[in-house]
Amino acid sequence: MRRFAFETFDVFTSQRFGGNQLAVFPDARGISDAEMQLLAAEFNYSETTFVLPPADPANTARVRIFHRTAEMPFAGHPNVGTGFALAARAQGDVLRFEQIAGLVEVVLRRDAAGAVTGATIAAPQPLLVGGTFNAAEAAACAGLDAADVVLARHAPTIAADGGNPRLLLEVTPPALARAAPDLAGFRAAVAAHPELGGKLSLYLYVRDATCLRTRMFSPLAGTPEDPATGSAATPLAGFLLRLEGGDSATYEIHQGVEMGRPSLLLASATRGADGIRAKVGGGCVPVLRGEAQLD
Repeated sequence: MRRFAFETFDVFTSQRFGGNQLAVFPDARGISDAEMQLLAAEFNYSETTFVLPPADPANTARVRIFHRTAEMPFAGHPNVGTGFALAARAQGDVLRFEQIAGLVEVVLRRDAAGAVTGATIAAPQPLLVGGTFNAAEAAACAGLDAADVVLARHAPTIAADGGNPRLLLEVTPPALARAAPDLAGFRAAVAAHPELGGKLSLYLYVRDATCLRTRMFSPLAGTPEDPATGSAATPLAGFLLRLEGGDSATYEIHQGVEMGRPSLLLASATRGADGIRAKVGGGCVPVLRGEAQLD
């Protein structure tokens, strides 16, 4: 019997049973690709990570990320949580993870006493802005009407920075509260946009004077709603900086409220020579330890 230790964490929260759940296998040597996918489906979390030795010994680890149905090139809360889990391997509070999308730098967060409380990660690629949707087809994915979409600053827009592309959709506060993923709407949208390759994640947001409120729907990938999405927070932060101008900006993002798993993501974006790059950070809380038995 092959046995592999795992740990679970709640990410982007300081309270256990809030934030986004993550399972981490800190030594995944000997687990096959197919078994990684099966384990991710078995946990049924938004993502599960598998830690392997790096190809370049200058880096900390190779980290593979799986959601319920497929491997991901990059994701936010899995990197924050895996950084927290591997804090003992950090050099000067920095870890470097090799991933499909590129090298991800993780910087540990500490409290006044020096204890590790979470991490901040940098998206591996600059902001890439894609095509737009009309208001009606975007709204339909969330069971909303075109009138619920706020178009004063931008049309519903695809954006990414190393992870899965996200459709960024500004809506009214009442619409955010009553939104719900509509599978028929998602299927119609990907059929109308073959360039998406059958994949679509919707990131709705409302902005007020002090913070952003967000929700993320990705039912085609098996996640009807996600309580905290770092790889959507970073392109949103970068996209807002692109719209507003300036050299940098910071954003406090609240997500997961409607799910009963409130999350806090601290995002920032900076304009540089190669484009706009973004970071996201937050807290982590350990929850479970155990082992998986294979064979």
